[in-house]
Amino acid sequence: RRMKAISTRASFIALASLCSQLALGDASAAAADTPTIPATTANVRYGDQERHVLDIYAPAKAKNLPVVFWIHGGGWQGGDKTSVQLKPEWFVAKGFVFVSTNYRLLPNVDMVTIFRDVAKSLGWVHKNIAQHGGDPTRILVGGHSAGAQLAALICVDDRYLKAEGVPFSVLKGCFPVDGDTYDVPAIIETAETRLRVHGLPMPKYGHRLKFGNDPALHRDYSAVTHATKGKGIPPFLILYVADHPDNTMQARRFEAVLKEAGVAAKAFGAKETNHNKLNEKLGVPDDPATTELSDFVAACLKK
Repeated sequence: RRMKAISTRASFIALASLCSQLALGDASAAAADTPTIPATTANVRYGDQERHVLDIYAPAKAKNLPVVFWIHGGGWQGGDKTSVQLKPEWFVAKGFVFVSTNYRLLPNVDMVTIFRDVAKSLGWVHKNIAQHGGDPTRILVGGHSAGAQLAALICVDDRYLKAEGVPFSVLKGCFPVDGDTYDVPAIIETAETRLRVHGLPMPKYGHRLKFGNDPALHRDYSAVTHATKGKGIPPFLILYVADHPDNTMQARRFEAVLKEAGVAAKAFGAKETNHNKLNEKLGVPDDPATTELSDFVAACLKK
């Protein structure tokens, strides 16, 4: 009985230690997700809904600086504009005004409403960012995960920005980070085929349900569908995790379609990383994806 008690007590201590480590890991992850510098102007309202707010990070005495417009991820059903990590600090140090936006989420609104929210926010930036030291004619758009799909779509499908009075000519570049839905039909077919051939049930809340059940809408929500010639689509840097086959193929497919449309595009696969780390490390010195982004941004602003 004594040995059993000792064993039980040891197991309890080990479990408590593990829980403590997990809690610390969660805290570290949360800390890593927050901005490293405070917003110079927070919770600026761009519309009349609760999530119609954005944050602005600007250098002291900013005037006529290029602008980065950032769209957070979260599967179109979560996430927040404060999920920016090192990016505001990195871009501000390079002489940018950095803007991070919120938008309404599934299932409270449909997918098109999300697209329109993002475009509305960018419309506000185009009209008002000069008051915060930004140049409304030099805007770069980026986003991670679901935000990558949103960034890519509004930079190739001009209907949404046109509705907000934003011409493509002000977009100087787009850098989506590890999206898997530049081609929505392809990711749905890939995911469902993988499950079907292994005799596994279909997902209860996968891409098909998020994007609706209409194949025509799946195509319409895909950036690859709208990447055509003569629209003034900006240059693209498509960052992705090299070890993830689905995201790799999505990035390479999008790159190919953009190039066919005469758009300057490069897909860069980051090695020895994952979906979250690729995003979190943007701004870290000597990070390969950050180096690619730095070169891309410099090239965009030279044109």
